[in-house]
Amino acid sequence: MTPTLRALLASLCLAACSSGGVAPSSTQKPPEESSDSRNPTKPRDARTRAKLHTELGSLYLHGGNLAVALEELTIAISIDPDYAKAYATRGLAGFHVHEIPFADQDFRRALSLDANDPEINNNYGWFLCQIGRGKEAIDFFQRAIKNPLYATPEKAYLNAGACYAKLGDLATAEDYVQHSLRIVQNNPPALLQLASINYRRGHLEQARQELSDLLRNQEPSAEALWLGVRVERRLGDRVAEAKYASQLRRKFPLSPEAQELLQNNFE
Repeated sequence: MTPTLRALLASLCLAACSSGGVAPSSTQKPPEESSDSRNPTKPRDARTRAKLHTELGSLYLHGGNLAVALEELTIAISIDPDYAKAYATRGLAGFHVHEIPFADQDFRRALSLDANDPEINNNYGWFLCQIGRGKEAIDFFQRAIKNPLYATPEKAYLNAGACYAKLGDLATAEDYVQHSLRIVQNNPPALLQLASINYRRGHLEQARQELSDLLRNQEPSAEALWLGVRVERRLGDRVAEAKYASQLRRKFPLSPEAQELLQNNFE
């Protein structure tokens, strides 16, 4: 953990331990601790408060506000040190701020508290695949998939497919992505992954058609536009390639895909 992040988390933990939640202003109590003498309510238990802060942390994480996400999740853990989902969500946040050992530690703590949680297994598998530990990741995807209580197994199938693709096993990758599509038809991330696999296998016309079908029904992402650039480049259609490249530069100028385009890193 870097000194900066360690100092941030230490200060957040100190604030949480002293207040039991987000430090309130001098004139306003935290929502979970507010009271009204005319309508008294029982104080929420620690697990409920930890869940609330974890949900807030997750919302901030998905919104890209990583500092506040880490704050909320650290508060959640200080309130209930045995709440697995708080650690797992902070593991995702740790990955996004490039604190890999810190994130790995949080994920392992989450699994020590709840080894059977399918969402935690899926997310840890995704994390491992992102940091180059794909072979280890597959086991965690399998644990998630095999859990009959998992409400969204298509996520684990899709993540496993992406991980197999990174490992170079494109046939198995396609099988997993197709299974994900059988659960949720026309799922955009799965359709994009399928087009990417076909591009890598050299099935360029098929990849072109799949990408075209996908973009006909939704706004393009940077990843989809970058795939379009590379598909059309290999097919030799410079006009179509230029159209994809122009959209990528205009809509996502700061994306990693746009940087790859600028550097001519087409493969």
